[in-house]
Amino acid sequence: MASSLKPSASYKKYEVRKRNPDPKCCALLVIDMQNYFSSMAEPILPNISSTIRLCRRASIPVIFTRHCHKSPSDHGMLGELWNGDLVVHGTPEAELMPALDRKVEDMVVEKKTYSAFRNTRLEEELVEMGVKEVIVTGVMTNLCCETTARDAFVRGFRVFFSTDATATCSSELHEATLKNMAYGFAYLLDCQSLREGIYGK
Repeated sequence: MASSLKPSASYKKYEVRKRNPDPKCCALLVIDMQNYFSSMAEPILPNISSTIRLCRRASIPVIFTRHCHKSPSDHGMLGELWNGDLVVHGTPEAELMPALDRKVEDMVVEKKTYSAFRNTRLEEELVEMGVKEVIVTGVMTNLCCETTARDAFVRGFRVFFSTDATATCSSELHEATLKNMAYGFAYLLDCQSLREGIYGK
């Protein structure tokens, strides 16, 4: 079940610093919006789509990630923690949701752990593109989104974390991540503040 946190309702109480993304050096990361996670992902699809549209209009590149496992040898600790209930490559569950506004030219990064940077070429691709900032959206707020955001931060990227275009299995876990992100890793934003930050009120 997706987070019950109402879009842009309560995150303001965690916001300790403010900044707007710079379209000239920013990229949007859409994390693991796959059929496997549809129960959590579907409720935020409108906000994901809105965020994607806002970024495309501002010429901010959109990058999708896809979590999948190709053999037991790449399960790692995830296999133990989740009792083998993993996203398997080649199954319908591993595919990105058809309702996503994905273009042929959009980059898709395949990953097999929580961070989109671990054993992928995401960092190198971002550097080659001149990207210095990332906006994190998708699922799950407290796992792949949070781990990717933390990893981006320690690699020197400025991180913006969406409060209404991320979701997880409970509002408590969602809000816990927002607290952590705001405290020391990221600037919080939602669809409305992203629109105002890029295009003005």
